[in-house]
Amino acid sequence: MMGMRLQNIWQKYKTNLLTYGTVTVAFLVLQILSSQDMLSRSTQGYLVPICAYIVMAVSLNLVVGVSGELSLGHAGFMGVGAFVGVVISGSLKGAVDSDALRLVLSMVGGGLMAGVAGVIIGVPVLRLRGDYLAIVTLAFGEILKNIIGNIYIGKDATGLHFAMSAGGVSLEEGGTMLLKGPMGATGIEKLSSFTAGFLLILFTLFVVLNLINSKEGRAIKAIRDNRIAAECVGIHVTAFKLKAFVVASVLAGMAGALFAQNYSAITADKFDFTNSINILVFVVLGGMGNILGSVISATVLYLLPELLRGLQDLRMILYAVVLIVVMLCTWSPQVKGKMQVVRLWLGKQKNKIFRKGAADHA
Repeated sequence: MMGMRLQNIWQKYKTNLLTYGTVTVAFLVLQILSSQDMLSRSTQGYLVPICAYIVMAVSLNLVVGVSGELSLGHAGFMGVGAFVGVVISGSLKGAVDSDALRLVLSMVGGGLMAGVAGVIIGVPVLRLRGDYLAIVTLAFGEILKNIIGNIYIGKDATGLHFAMSAGGVSLEEGGTMLLKGPMGATGIEKLSSFTAGFLLILFTLFVVLNLINSKEGRAIKAIRDNRIAAECVGIHVTAFKLKAFVVASVLAGMAGALFAQNYSAITADKFDFTNSINILVFVVLGGMGNILGSVISATVLYLLPELLRGLQDLRMILYAVVLIVVMLCTWSPQVKGKMQVVRLWLGKQKNKIFRKGAADHA
């Protein structure tokens, strides 16, 4: 009886459990290796950016894979979260002693502002479809990047000062500039850590997986599969699409705040159209709607160019070749057939284990 109950639980939640388990095991292994000084400084430097891009890939998968809408401006929300997080963190310096609390508050603030940007953009944009939606989200992403690149924010004893030109900010003696327009943010205190990145990934997985498996998630997938049929049964198409879009924007903003506070300086050019395309590549190669696939592809494809850096001019050529090969293998009927054989064999082995466990318990 107990074995059957465990088997039912496994069948119902196996995808979620595999996703959480994979992320947790990877974190524990890396923590053990780090504590034993078995990771180089360069490898340790990749950990926080990988966490940020995993969150970006999972959140974009909610829009592209689950909702079925092509967004090409996701890096813009990351940029909003990054610079808002830097401003909040810099403003709280001296007022909040705990670095961890400052990081959390900056991530929450960055996520909320990115969510506001998501609402402002999503309300008019999500009424469009197909290529029109992709083009407009691309434009909005570039607009956000350029707005951020022209903001000047300073802090002194009287508070924060905001302007759209360098001469517009006058600070008292001892004041500091937090954002410097095209120069971005400099002198950032490095508050991000691998542990914070791991916790943000778990939070992202919790939000996205629960949304996908909820009533709202089923409505979103119904809209993706057949918009007209969804409208006929009373589903408010724009409202549900907006919900997925805003949730993804909030998570992207939180990832941006984590990412920015891993560096001492950062500029708006880091969050341009190219970055949005890279994140979309993570989603497509990981599998549309496949959350675990997004986690794995974001990790591998972020590391791959760094590992090939020693090859200089050949680095990006080899990276492109790897992307093409992976894409061909992913969509090859022969490869899919062999993977199905492997899944069936693993399923048989799993059923044997459960039956053996049930017999031993009886």
